[in-house]
Order: sequence, then C-alpha cells, then structure tokens
Amino acid sequence: MTTSDERLHDIDCGCKVGRVLDEYDLTALNDELVAYWTGRGEERYSLRELAEYVNRSILRAAMDEAGVAYKDGEVENTYRLLTDDDVSSGMRTETRRELEHGSVPIDQVEQDFVSHQTVHNHLTDCLDTSMVTPDDEERIENARDKIRALQNRTVAVTDDTIERLDRSDAINLGEYDVLVDVSIICSDCGNQYTAGDLLERGGCECENDSESAAES
Repeated sequence: MTTSDERLHDIDCGCKVGRVLDEYDLTALNDELVAYWTGRGEERYSLRELAEYVNRSILRAAMDEAGVAYKDGEVENTYRLLTDDDVSSGMRTETRRELEHGSVPIDQVEQDFVSHQTVHNHLTDCLDTSMVTPDDEERIENARDKIRALQNRTVAVTDDTIERLDRSDAINLGEYDVLVDVSIICSDCGNQYTAGDLLERGGCECENDSESAAES
C-alpha cells in the first residue's frame, strides 16, 4: 500500500519548486514542507522561512555535488552572505567567487532559489495542502510543547557538556541533575510565573482581574 508520505515523495508537478526539488534529489522535502507549514511537526514555519529552508537545501545539495567540504552552520552562513540585504556587495562577490572556485555552479543555483509565493503555490496546488488555523487551546498546547522541547534540548546539551568536562577532569563533580525552567515576570504587577503555569492560567492574574472588573 502506498502511504501519503510516499505519495508526497513521488509527486510530479510542473511548478518551479517541484522541478527544483527533483533536479537536486530533494523530493523528500515535500513531507517537511507540509509538516512545517501546517504545524504537524515540532515547529511551524512561515512561508518565507520555508523558502529559505528550501534554498539552503538547494545550496547544500549543490555544494555536496561539487565535493565542497563544510562544517556545521557554514551552509547557512554562506546562504546568508549570498542573500542578506545587510551583506556588502564585496562580501557577496567574494562568497560567489569562493563557490565558483569550488566548482559550485552558483549562477544556476541562485536561479533555482525559490520565493515564498512559489512555495505557497506548490503547497496548495501541487501538494493539496491547506492551512488550518488552530483555536486558542491548540495554540496554547503547541506553545507548551515547543517550550518543553526547547527545555529538554537545553537539558540534553548542558548535561552532555558537563559530562564531557567531568570525564576529562576539567571540573570535579559528583552525582548531579540538570534543571531548566523558564520564568515570565509581568512588568505591570511584578508577578512571576513559570512558562507552563502562565499558559495553564491563561495569562497573568492582574490581566484576568482587570477583565473580570470590566465585565462586572
């Protein structure tokens, strides 16, 4: 039986996004585009963020094809140097020359970059995806999940860092626990909440009290 994800992999459309994903062997991104746009995954991306995600993937694929070695974060920085308005023309030209020297066909790569509108058309017309606006409860739950995931990630990174330092005798430490909490302080009344508590309450007490007074 063919699953929905397999159908997205095999989608054959005539739009620019579909053509580019096929040319760079990136058709698996169709699943990610749908998940990130609809919020089906851990994060939700705007159309502009999705376009940048596709373009960085195109650049990475072209660099891989040319055999250009790079470290973590270098593809993202290279894309920034090629596209960011704050980058000087001299720096952009130097970046393009370095890519050309590495046999990356940067002229063609830049022509293959997609806009947020072409991504939207691909999602709605080719992948038959629509944006469903979540209600407040769903938005709060998504926010809670996102914050929890970030906290868990911070715990994992911190724990790994401390453990490495301990193993190398750079620091001395016995048994330990890593605790990460996010607090929000209301500047109007000074009340402090954990992120989870604030979301559970639906806001600060002072705001809720003001709404109750206005209704009475």
